[in-house]
Amino acid sequence: MAEKRTKDSTARDASGRPRPDAGSQTPDAQESTGAPPARQQQGASRQSNSTPQQGALDAARPLEPESAQIVGEMAEAAAGGAEVFEIAVLPLQQTTLFPGTVIPLAAGRPRSVAAVEAALSTEEKLLACVTVREGRGGPEGEATPPADLYEVGTLVMIKRMMRSDEGLQLIVHGTERVRVVKWMQTDPHIRARVRILPPPVKRDDETVEALFRNVQALNQRVLAMLPEVPPEIRTAVLSSNDPTQLTYFLASILNLGVEQEQQMLEADTVDELLQIAYARLTREVEIMELRTKIAAEAQGEMSKAQRDYFLRQQMKAIQKELGEDEGGERAEAELLRERLERAALPDEVRKEAERELKRLERLPQAAPDYHVIRTWLEFILELPWLKSSEDKLDLAEARRILDEDHYGLEEIKERILEFLAVVKLRRDSKSPILCFVGPPGVGKTSLGRSIARALGREFERLSLGGVRDEAELRGHRRTYIGAMPGRIIQSLRRAGVNNPVMMLDEIDKLGMDYRGDPTAALLEILDPQQNNTFIDHYLDLPFDLSKVFFIATANQLGPIPAPLRDRMEIIYLAGYSDQEKLHIARQYLVPRQTRENGLREDQLEITDDALMHIAARYTREAGVRQLERTVGRVARKAALRVAQGQAEHVRVDAADIKELLGAPRFYPEEARKDMPTGVATGMAWTEAGGQLLFIEATLLPGSSGLTMTGQLGEVMQESARAARSYLWSHAAEFGIDAQMFKNYGEHIHVPAGAIPKDGPSAGVAITSALASLMTGRRVRNDTAMTGEITLSGLVFPVGGIKEKVMAAHRAGLRRVVLPARNEPDTEDIPEDVRRELDFVYVSRIGEALDQTLEKLVAQTPPPPDPKAEEGRGPQQQQTEPEPVRARGR
Repeated sequence: MAEKRTKDSTARDASGRPRPDAGSQTPDAQESTGAPPARQQQGASRQSNSTPQQGALDAARPLEPESAQIVGEMAEAAAGGAEVFEIAVLPLQQTTLFPGTVIPLAAGRPRSVAAVEAALSTEEKLLACVTVREGRGGPEGEATPPADLYEVGTLVMIKRMMRSDEGLQLIVHGTERVRVVKWMQTDPHIRARVRILPPPVKRDDETVEALFRNVQALNQRVLAMLPEVPPEIRTAVLSSNDPTQLTYFLASILNLGVEQEQQMLEADTVDELLQIAYARLTREVEIMELRTKIAAEAQGEMSKAQRDYFLRQQMKAIQKELGEDEGGERAEAELLRERLERAALPDEVRKEAERELKRLERLPQAAPDYHVIRTWLEFILELPWLKSSEDKLDLAEARRILDEDHYGLEEIKERILEFLAVVKLRRDSKSPILCFVGPPGVGKTSLGRSIARALGREFERLSLGGVRDEAELRGHRRTYIGAMPGRIIQSLRRAGVNNPVMMLDEIDKLGMDYRGDPTAALLEILDPQQNNTFIDHYLDLPFDLSKVFFIATANQLGPIPAPLRDRMEIIYLAGYSDQEKLHIARQYLVPRQTRENGLREDQLEITDDALMHIAARYTREAGVRQLERTVGRVARKAALRVAQGQAEHVRVDAADIKELLGAPRFYPEEARKDMPTGVATGMAWTEAGGQLLFIEATLLPGSSGLTMTGQLGEVMQESARAARSYLWSHAAEFGIDAQMFKNYGEHIHVPAGAIPKDGPSAGVAITSALASLMTGRRVRNDTAMTGEITLSGLVFPVGGIKEKVMAAHRAGLRRVVLPARNEPDTEDIPEDVRRELDFVYVSRIGEALDQTLEKLVAQTPPPPDPKAEEGRGPQQQQTEPEPVRARGR
């Protein structure tokens, strides 16, 4: 009998009826995924259009006669000790199905569809729905192993089924709780032996009654916050006296979590079920009430805006009926208002913008002020009042970027890194105002771009060359026709942030006329203590410029007013040495010109000797701008050969330069190699860097006084007169016949007469040229000199030492005479240049002449002419010259 009963139990269910989905199956099945119940508003994701209230309503309806009979038989079997029966299992993801509820499900996976098909093939159409454990379950399309499923589920009856492209759409009715005894198979769907569990029983009637009343109170609060629940559902729920079904209903409409819902399903006593439900429902109701409170507060804040919106819409409709909305000006005003509401503006700016917008709404489009106000509002909305870019504070990365973009310039790189370090330690620090001063082509503008890239900021360049009107910087007042904001504010609009790197290029080229002084406007713009409230005349509102990193560039400091210079940190960029030009050309210029002329790196090779030859013989500049243009010419010559198929690889050496570029333009190494008496090599500073200045002097028989040509400025002429007076007063000391100053005139000329020249730096060179003329001793042809002189014989320091020394080095000179007090300035000169030069420091004119004049007399100076003294003409007397005494050894 036992064997027969066991065998029979595998073919029949607990009620004695045939098992709904008996049959032979194979293991390793792909699990089906039941769509979670319809809890869209509570945060769950059941795939159905049905609502929880509809499911609850269906659950409250009586079962069909056949279904009631089946359920009744199962309940009787459970009460009397149900036997185990085998049934298809449908896994549910992220939801729990409770007895007595009717909900929609979706079956899309192959194994889920197979489980549903197996249930539908039976007469009873029964199916076991078991929830997947929280945190378990594989990705979409992978099977869920039985180990990932709970052991307690719900026996459901399929009430309706509809097929679609996504799978099967089901309406199921939960009937009884079941417990899995043993998993039987997993392929083509999961099957298990299950046992029906009895309904939860009461242990303590008083405890159950107290908990039930609390749950009913929570239920009323829930329904009060769910106005979309149909009236019949609301009545059925409020009149329910079954604590188990009421608890199951609340759990099905609230998102309590899989673990909590499963605990409620597995509860065997009503006491435990109500205790779990009350604890979780209390928390959920509090959350719902808090959400309702927040929504009500938000609605209250929005009510004023909505009221204004409705009123404006009504006014728009009225104006349209009256014909006052022609031209679409009201639509423009509405668009501006929407943009104003979305824009991030300071309170003061927003208040002024709203006031102007109200004026605009009251004006017709033909009014003169209409377009003025509209343009002003559009500009206000486009400015980055509160928008900033985030700085990169990686010092190592910033150093790498600066080294990658520029060769040398260690002082400037160190200054930028110092600023980054300060910003990293103190975020509210003010941006510095830097001013790069140097000749053209040394990389001032490109250095500003590198700084912006190192900081991670936007870069804006503003050229000030030729700006004469103060309104160009401060803007025009809106009362003028064609008024515009200043160029500073326009640059900020283009940048899109309020902390860009803004380069004020050529600040020394600013002009001044009757329209104002632009440099005066820059005093406020470049003052960190004032520019946080900079007011543009067009905006008439304060804009904070303290976050802008200003970088000014200039070729010389002279034209910049002293108060403006005081606002900036001056950083000098001198010219490059030949070795630095070689490194720059090799690292930057040649690769860039190769790419720009359509060549690959392996198609053009320019040797170091060729680059040095180009820099020395075809360019004369402190920077590398002309050098890059010349390298570009060489690259175009190579591109022509490659394009014509004459060569695949072009190698350019020093011997090939003349063929490619023609005859050399400069011969700096051989310039004034054989210098006559009366010629000295001076050094001058220009906007383009240092240059050599050859001072020529000659005697004029029969004349008197000093003649100067070469467009010499007043300061340089005073230096020449001081040199003549000093030599005349110290003639005996230097072996000069004082009568020569009476009987001969002196003519001083500085070549390149078309170029104006001025400054005190030529004092030593003029003195050397006159001393050479009077003594017959030549000035050393390997020596350049600079320095200011006084009548007492002192040599004063001068500026531009680095640029002057670089010019002497480029010209092939190897000896430089400098004032003693300029010795510290030589530390800025590149090390490779200092190694190749011999520096001589002097503090008096006598020391300077000892170092600049040769020891031997090369040409005896002419003797004084007695006839010239008597005024009888300039003819020279033929007498024997007197010997000239030479100082020193």
